[in-house]
Amino acid sequence: MDIFSYFTSEKISFEDDEFEDAGAGTALSLIADAFEELSDLIKKGNKKDASFELDLKPFCEACSLISVLFGSLGIAFKFAEMEYTSKVNDLSDAASLYGTLSKVIDCDVKTDTVTSAESLTRKLRRVRQGLDLIRELFQNFLATDDYSLKEAASSAYKQVCAPYHTWAVRTAVSAGMCALPTRDQLLMSLNETDESAENEMRRYIKASLPVIKYIDNLYTSRGITLDW
Repeated sequence: MDIFSYFTSEKISFEDDEFEDAGAGTALSLIADAFEELSDLIKKGNKKDASFELDLKPFCEACSLISVLFGSLGIAFKFAEMEYTSKVNDLSDAASLYGTLSKVIDCDVKTDTVTSAESLTRKLRRVRQGLDLIRELFQNFLATDDYSLKEAASSAYKQVCAPYHTWAVRTAVSAGMCALPTRDQLLMSLNETDESAENEMRRYIKASLPVIKYIDNLYTSRGITLDW
């Protein structure tokens, strides 16, 4: 796949209300709701049983909502959006067969295919990075009103994803950062005000941490490192 082709298309408009879901809440509020539910499941499950297993179905349903955010960031994150969405879909398709996240990893451990290019364990790892990328971006975005979206996104990408991407991907993403919307354009596309966006972003930041930590523990508890 030629990643540089994503940055030669026409400029994307950020003025449409394509992300509004009337009667159900904004994209950010739906994402925050979904991850608070996942976080609660994990916390309650761990209290009842140390061997609690999170089901793939609700996990994938929550993760699928994140695609909207990648889409709102324009062509700079087009590659990330496509890659992330594809991996979430693959995990969702596997839900009926495996049932839980832990069983996905156990199966790949058994067949020694954990880090194989098409393994579900690798795809889960990349989805986890996508969740962490959005969390880091939100934290940067809220750090100061003077922090541009380009600065917030660039810093988040360098922190979370760049260490695992090839030079070609890193270069293309860096070039695409110039096409990111402004803070106001992003808020408009997500149908949020400064105040409402801050509230929903903070909800996601808080709720996503237990989910990310849960996934990391699935790897480390099986002797799988997180440096890939």
